[in-house]
Amino acid sequence: MKSRNTAIIPGSLSAVIEAGKPMALAFMDIESVVIVDTSGSMSEHARGGKSRYDVACEELSNLQANNPGKILLISFSTNAQLCLGGVPFYEGGSTNLDGALRFAKQYDLPGMTFFVISDGYPDDERAALKVATQYQGVINTIFVGPESDRRGREFLACLAEKSGGKTVLAEKANLLASHIERLLLKG
Repeated sequence: MKSRNTAIIPGSLSAVIEAGKPMALAFMDIESVVIVDTSGSMSEHARGGKSRYDVACEELSNLQANNPGKILLISFSTNAQLCLGGVPFYEGGSTNLDGALRFAKQYDLPGMTFFVISDGYPDDERAALKVATQYQGVINTIFVGPESDRRGREFLACLAEKSGGKTVLAEKANLLASHIERLLLKG
């Protein structure tokens, strides 16, 4: 189920750049970095027969439309990559969260807020927590696994705590955008 969707979502960085904003200026307007887990477990069903990945894509589309040019999207599985078009690339591999956090660290500027959307099962928990302690910006986490999964929730809570961030449980995946917007407003 690997996906290399090249669609450009309204409000994504690519959409803002295509509308005439120079790339350098578009990057200066970014307020938050959303790091989305696209490992194999994200193919599991979330709602209405859709996968967690598909639901996350819908919610991220809404989020970007409501915050044009303000969100930098990074997808990760085995590798981390920028998704300027606003659609996370579904890789379906492992969960290299520490690698994704190292990749996203280049955007760790004063005032930047980070969000990790995951089911909380990284390949190396200790390495991910160590990288999180090196961030100057806060890392908020949103758990999208099953509510009964205490271990995944606890790991993401610990990850957020390491950087002074908050964690929320997306009881329903269709609440991702509202959780992120609420955390953005609270700072």
